Amino acid sequence: MPRFNYIALDARGQESTGVIDAASSNEAVGQLRQAGYFPTSVIEEGKGKAPAKSKAVAKQAKAVAAPKGAKKGSITLFEKKTVKSKTLMIFTRQLATLIDAGLPLLRGLTVLAKQERDPVLAKTINNLADAVQSGSTFSESMAQHPLIFNKLYINMVKAGELGGVLELVLNRLAEFQEKAQKVKNKVVSAMAYPVIVLIIAILIMVFLMAFIVPKFEQIFHDMLGGKPLPPITQWVIYVSNIIQKMFVPPYLWYTIVSVVVIIIGYKAISGSKGGRAALDKVKLHTPLFGDLLRKSSISRFSRTLGTLVTSGVPILQALNITRDTAGNTVIANAVTKVHDAVKEGESIVQPLEASGVFPPMVISMVDVGEETGQLPEMLLKIAEVYDDEVDNAVEGLTSLLEPIMIVFLALIVGTIVIALFMPLIEIIKQMGGQNAGG
Repeated sequence: MPRFNYIALDARGQESTGVIDAASSNEAVGQLRQAGYFPTSVIEEGKGKAPAKSKAVAKQAKAVAAPKGAKKGSITLFEKKTVKSKTLMIFTRQLATLIDAGLPLLRGLTVLAKQERDPVLAKTINNLADAVQSGSTFSESMAQHPLIFNKLYINMVKAGELGGVLELVLNRLAEFQEKAQKVKNKVVSAMAYPVIVLIIAILIMVFLMAFIVPKFEQIFHDMLGGKPLPPITQWVIYVSNIIQKMFVPPYLWYTIVSVVVIIIGYKAISGSKGGRAALDKVKLHTPLFGDLLRKSSISRFSRTLGTLVTSGVPILQALNITRDTAGNTVIANAVTKVHDAVKEGESIVQPLEASGVFPPMVISMVDVGEETGQLPEMLLKIAEVYDDEVDNAVEGLTSLLEPIMIVFLALIVGTIVIALFMPLIEIIKQMGGQNAGG
């Protein structure tokens, strides 16, 4: 039986070489794929130069260092490797439309690669087309680009391929991405308003404290002499002196070090398993914003799990993907318990209820869906309900935050103004008394 030298990539993209016995090169490629490898070169012994791993690696490194379109001799230090979610969403919708219209997958990828403006996605689509043309499945090709296609995307495509409904799954994926992006944008917009107002308030306070209050302090010293100032004025001047020192050496370095330590400390805490869980729990119980984050997390959980199961992904695998894409440790831990319960043949209602995150209405709807055998449909219905809940929460939060932030800004500016005008009133009285005495 002929022997073939091969170069192949494993599921993590690591390259390996070896020799395999097969009746033909096609059979060799098939054996490698069944073993979980993605062959890039298969050559029969004695009929060509054996592929050298070092040359393949060098070629791959050269491709990374000098991507398509780069000038010869140039070096790309920071090459973009991801695409925006909106760009990926448009690609998914367009590919679904082309396949639904009757175009073969390979032709559809070729068409989209030519019109794609994002260079990273265009290069990725070309790579997908090459892999599909060489005999790989679409999901296998996507698995080689984990920075662009996540587990949810790959597994849904795989389920669509196995069921022969790839265009239907791609449409569901596009709808999923659109709705998820819509919810995310609403949450971000709700968060952006108070953050912007808070930043403006801080900038105004720093400006007044660093440049205006010191001038008034000098006026008070010259006009009032050693007379004591009102307590609120003394407090404002004290804060002003601290702020001034923060921007002057050596205190400036203390400020910079403190900010760096706070940032590093936050990243260290959020990067640890326990710290991330504690922060996520705090987020869900934060006044005003906690309810909004909880509703958006429930919406994401329901839509992700419902879409995966509806597309034909096995329930245990769907739960693992949902856990990885939950975005909140508390929700992820609840999904892990659900996975363990389903694995043991138990109901998913008890772990959801024990988590304390999901409201009774959600648990009741999941219970009904499980009993009637319509769990995927019920999960998608929950997602729609909570999309509306997120809309209402954003509108209510915005209407509530506007007066709160206005009052907050007025308190900061008003306190400084009152503190400066109280000594001025005393100065005016003194000047009035002197004029009357004269």
